[in-house]
Amino acid sequence: MYLGFGLSAALFSTSSATLGLLLSAAVITTLMVFDDMHGVRPLFKLLFQVAASLLAILVFNIYIHFVNLPGGHIINFSLVAAVPLTLLWFVSLENTINLIDGVDGLAAGVVAIVAATLLLAAINRGETDIVILAGALIGACVGFLLFNWHPARIFMGDSGSNFLGFTLAALSVLSVAKGTVVLALIVPVAALAIPIGDTAWAIVRRRLRGKSIATPDTEHLHHRLLDFGLSPRETVLVFYFGTAIFAAVGLAIYGHKKVLLGAILLMLLGIAIIVIRRFRRSSRG
Repeated sequence: MYLGFGLSAALFSTSSATLGLLLSAAVITTLMVFDDMHGVRPLFKLLFQVAASLLAILVFNIYIHFVNLPGGHIINFSLVAAVPLTLLWFVSLENTINLIDGVDGLAAGVVAIVAATLLLAAINRGETDIVILAGALIGACVGFLLFNWHPARIFMGDSGSNFLGFTLAALSVLSVAKGTVVLALIVPVAALAIPIGDTAWAIVRRRLRGKSIATPDTEHLHHRLLDFGLSPRETVLVFYFGTAIFAAVGLAIYGHKKVLLGAILLMLLGIAIIVIRRFRRSSRG
């Protein structure tokens, strides 16, 4: 995925930030390859994420300098405030995408939908460079899905999921850096509402049980959908539809209001069809 994204971005993007994004993404991808091959402790994974994120923030200046609020109000961030804020954003998205990578095709498809949301928001603001980078990320995800759709023939591992989360975080930060309104961050947050909420609840759940937040379990939302009786493909489609619904809400807040109602109705219909099919199979059994 990194090679596909990197080649497309290098060939078509003219942004000065593209090189920094590609080099930083290469660092997190390479570091996480060691985890996929040999396995490393959660603390070292976190250090890998922090190191790659700080490289992007401090060396290549991919951080939130300011936000332009509706009404023309501008909030400028000092470096002391901007660095931890942006670092939290990077690390949070990396772990969110990593944690949803539990069903064939889930993480890549969700990221493609979120990237498409960023692309539409960037078109609305005339951000050509973000359109190119988001399009490259969509292409990388769709190409990977050809082999990762259930039953999967290849898997992304931690290297792939961290690359996707890192790149999503960088794209949204670069969009804000171009002077767009604070809603530029609301779009990816809204689109990722389901996996972010699932990740937050996993942290709370593990802490309440006295376990480390890095302790794996089988109680994520996609696990529960599988236990509910949905097939892996149906589970992934429910996530796709849910992500797209929240993405549509984010785009409506951003200014794309005309397609909101129709999009949500169609996606709710898709979820309803999947659930009805499940109950029909259950009643036949």
